[in-house]
Amino acid sequence: MNQFVKKAVRFLPIVALTAMSVSFQSCLDDDDNSALYRPTAVVTVCPAADGKFSMVLDDETSLVATNMTSSPFGDKEVRALVNYTEDSSYNGGKGVHINWIDSIRTKEPVIIHVDEDGLTYGSDPIEIVRDWVTVAEDGYLTLRIRTLWDGSGKPHYINLLSGMDPYNPYELELRHDAQGDINGQYGDALIAFNLNNLPHSDRGPVKIKLHWNSFSGKKSLEFDLTMRNETHGDAPKNLVAASLLK
Repeated sequence: MNQFVKKAVRFLPIVALTAMSVSFQSCLDDDDNSALYRPTAVVTVCPAADGKFSMVLDDETSLVATNMTSSPFGDKEVRALVNYTEDSSYNGGKGVHINWIDSIRTKEPVIIHVDEDGLTYGSDPIEIVRDWVTVAEDGYLTLRIRTLWDGSGKPHYINLLSGMDPYNPYELELRHDAQGDINGQYGDALIAFNLNNLPHSDRGPVKIKLHWNSFSGKKSLEFDLTMRNETHGDAPKNLVAASLLK
């Protein structure tokens, strides 16, 4: 077993205590491991050209893994859930010992042109859960989402559209195409969108407004988001397998 990453179900670390306890019992000697099943933070995993990597914790803090030499996600920059323990022996930054890390489905927004209506991206209802994993930081919008899943294994397509307002690239719409899977039980998942490629300056945070079609009608929510300065290099339940989220 890879003691750092579970690849089969990428949304599991935030909730799947039963499945994970089997895996981690062989890796950890602590008699009370309950805290190790829960994520410590949401981070951006940033690979470097030399094969090393760092983790952006927030708009001001980066973490350095003291027990891993390369990113488990190769050369991909992704948002991830991580459980870590601070390593006070590390000099030169905030060192951490990674107990486990698991990637979040990470995408770019879709830029819609003025003559497009965006209907091909679906309009099925979806909910955004407002908790600590729903956050705007490091130029990313990370969302905990909730919708109906019937257990058939049919993938759901989630996209973030920009360009619906041609004068404001930060007027965004979250779209959900359930592929006909509109029954069953409610389940949650995590998804992240990299907004760093949208036009911006380094003069401070931008105001983004997110619109979506919820089960009770149209909703919107505003976030203050600081883009990355390129000059410088209780847990929710019923999370859904990454293979069901596209």
